[in-house]
Amino acid sequence: MTVPFNAGEIFEMAGQIERNGAKFYRRAAELTGDDSAKKLLLGLAEWEDSHERRFAELRSEFGGPDVALPGDESALYLRAMADGRVFDVQADPSEALTGKETIEQVLRIAIGLEKESIVFYVGVRELVPDVGGRERVEAIIHEEMRHIAELDGRLAG
Repeated sequence: MTVPFNAGEIFEMAGQIERNGAKFYRRAAELTGDDSAKKLLLGLAEWEDSHERRFAELRSEFGGPDVALPGDESALYLRAMADGRVFDVQADPSEALTGKETIEQVLRIAIGLEKESIVFYVGVRELVPDVGGRERVEAIIHEEMRHIAELDGRLAG
């Protein structure tokens, strides 16, 4: 039996994803000797920091402990993610970096992490109760897509 959870917990998970991403990018920047890659990675870390702040705002607006998730497919999807069956939000991806990875390997890992976050945020978007909140989550999704485009551009270039 799954334990019920609320919207506040989901926004906290989203914030954790962003903290993990920022930590990963900063660790990868520390380990690279490529100045342009370091600049890109640190810039992405700052974007993740801004996303974390925006999810904190959403949590304070829409995520009180009394805001239960609806009993629909979106809630079941988010529950599966929260339980770690899709990916582990608590896992720190920066811990996997050894310093021996090439910049290409780091960029591919980062693209995978960005894709995972987008998948989660699509579900989050469905639970936000008003258009303004949904638009803010949608903006974060589009920024994460832009991260992938920048990472891919670096791989291709």
